[in-house]
Amino acid sequence: MAPAAPGSGDEDVVRQFVREFYRVSIGEPYLALLVADESARDTERLDYLYQRHIEPTLALAVPSIERLMASGHMARVPMDVLFFAIIAPVAGLVQEPFARRLGRPVHLSPAERLARAEALAGLVADGLLAPGDAKRRSAV
Repeated sequence: MAPAAPGSGDEDVVRQFVREFYRVSIGEPYLALLVADESARDTERLDYLYQRHIEPTLALAVPSIERLMASGHMARVPMDVLFFAIIAPVAGLVQEPFARRLGRPVHLSPAERLARAEALAGLVADGLLAPGDAKRRSAV
């Protein structure tokens, strides 16, 4: 995932982070499934994935998220809760058999897959950055 463009606002950074995560996931669906599987066990494989791939990716967005939380533009929740709110919905993009049972057409074009990823990213980012009293929504 690419770092945000210089001069990007914190909200733009969060939106790009979510969007890029979902775009990468539809391009490499087994990566999301591998991470989900490996994250269920405390092993050296998880350490490797976390240190080499996950942690550097999260570092692209964490400073912006912390500033948004501090300014009240995002609910103050523990970082693990926030990232699971972003990560968990990727299942809807990569778990094809279940998605088909929920009404997804069997043969989606790459453009249709991208449109679904963009729609999901917008839904998630809008929820994270929803206007209103972020302090009221805070869990901490």
